[in-house]
Parts: sequence; structure tokens; C-alpha cells
Amino acid sequence: MTDKKKLKIKIFDKEYSLLVENEEIAKELAIYVNKVMEETKEELPDQPIQTIAIIACLNIAYDLFLEKNKNRELLIQASDKIKKLKLLLSEVRLSDPS
Repeated sequence: MTDKKKLKIKIFDKEYSLLVENEEIAKELAIYVNKVMEETKEELPDQPIQTIAIIACLNIAYDLFLEKNKNRELLIQASDKIKKLKLLLSEVRLSDPS
């Protein structure tokens, strides 16, 4: 089992204490979430913090959704190429007279 470390992060001017396995990743995530929150606040300056947080979450979820779809497409393409290579290899073996 991995030891978890206590980490304090700041998002949208509020400090949070987290138990994390990887401090560097947690810090990067906090910076990213804070950035999205700040960008959302700039776009919607008159909205309450809760609305900004929900819109920011939706933006992050949308980015994740796009990346998952890209990954899925790359896996499909890789799988297709592997199948073609296997077919070519079997054809080469069949045509090899030795």
C-alpha cells in the first residue's frame, strides 16, 4: 500500500488539505483546476462561485471526454494496423518456399 502525504493546495483563493500519493501530480492538478476556475470567472464575472465551479467542472469533463475519444480512436487505428501487419506476415510465411 502506498503512503499518502498531506498536501495543502489553494484553488480559487481557498486552501484545501488533501491526502495524496503523488504530490507533484496533485500540485499540477490544483494549478490546472485553479486556472480553469479563473478563466471561467473572467468569462462570467457576475456569476456566483458555485456556478463558476460547476461550469469549470463541465469544461474539465469536456476536455477529458475529448481526450478519451482521441485515445479510443488511436487504439482502434493501432489495432487495425496490427491486424494488417499480422495478415501480411502470414501471407509472407505462406509464400516462403523454405
